[in-house]
Amino acid sequence: MNIIITGGAGFIGSHVVRLFVNKYPQYKIINLDKLTYAGNLANLKDIEDKPNYKFVKMDICDFDGVYKLMQDEHVDGIIHLAAESHVDRSIKDPFTFAQTNVMGTLSLLQAAKLYWESLPEKWEGKRFYHISTDEVYGALEMTHPEGIKPPFTTKASSGEHHLAYGEKFFTEDLKYQPHSPYSAAKASSDHFVRAFHDTYGLPTIVTNCSNNYGPYQFPEKLIPLFINNIRHRKPLPVYGKGENVRDWLYVEDHARAIDLIFHKGKVAETYNIGGFNEWKNIDIIKVVINTVDRLLGRPEGQDMDLITYVTDRAGHDMRYAIDSSKLQRELGWEPSLQFEEGIEKTVKWYLENQEWMDNVTSGDYQKYYDDMYKGR
Repeated sequence: MNIIITGGAGFIGSHVVRLFVNKYPQYKIINLDKLTYAGNLANLKDIEDKPNYKFVKMDICDFDGVYKLMQDEHVDGIIHLAAESHVDRSIKDPFTFAQTNVMGTLSLLQAAKLYWESLPEKWEGKRFYHISTDEVYGALEMTHPEGIKPPFTTKASSGEHHLAYGEKFFTEDLKYQPHSPYSAAKASSDHFVRAFHDTYGLPTIVTNCSNNYGPYQFPEKLIPLFINNIRHRKPLPVYGKGENVRDWLYVEDHARAIDLIFHKGKVAETYNIGGFNEWKNIDIIKVVINTVDRLLGRPEGQDMDLITYVTDRAGHDMRYAIDSSKLQRELGWEPSLQFEEGIEKTVKWYLENQEWMDNVTSGDYQKYYDDMYKGR
């Protein structure tokens, strides 16, 4: 197979590219990435010389370029991860999110449709896999503010620290209720993907995933941002009271799910991917502080004084929680790591790769970060 992976120089994308390049030497993997601030080819240094890997710098909104690439490379599948994904940025600049997430997805869909329609075998052996977010579902009510033991049993959710904060979870049949420009743009792109299947027969799959964490994540997101700030003894800006709940999944577990769904998932289906692993933001921050302090040889908990409560984000959803039992039941996937294991691996990686962190936090990003939190 010849497969385009969009956004392959980004956080989740780089893990997917690495997995496919190493696991499937018989495939040709084309990493299509615009290399915006969050795209970094240093994420893929270890596989850049592999014979079955090719990088193409391109904007997914460039329909003519994408269409020609599909023809030139005889593309059989698209795994679409490229997206603007930071909610704060979407609040400041919704136009960019609509352009990339909606029009970029439409560009890819139309290019795939036109190219695959032109082939004698048409849709046979072809697949358009669109990766989305749990944020399209809106927010869940937090009926158990102190948490309860999870109603599901998986390897990653059986520990005492993995709590559920309400009876309801995001399931694949929920209606969409996006609350931010980011989630609205992703919801729209999801609808276009499904419409291309229903209207033209394009073989599509959509997955909606919970918060990812792990190596190579751009440090505007909570966990790498706070690891870096703790290292430098800088403030840790916490929205509101830190009571918002998120479901967390180690990025390599997400990449394994994508691999499985791309090969075994049913066309036109939606699968939710989550860790059954709910944490309040303030609790996850305390775990990160204790882990960083311990690994740096500081007294554990010394840096709790860095926590700084700031004005809450506009339209900040209270709780997300994914029900991924369909994926477990139909394809046999489950998360492999408990959160404490994943955090230990993640913190160690960032502390051992400080040059990578220093490179991506220089220049424009640092100015953006300083401006965002100034006066809060």
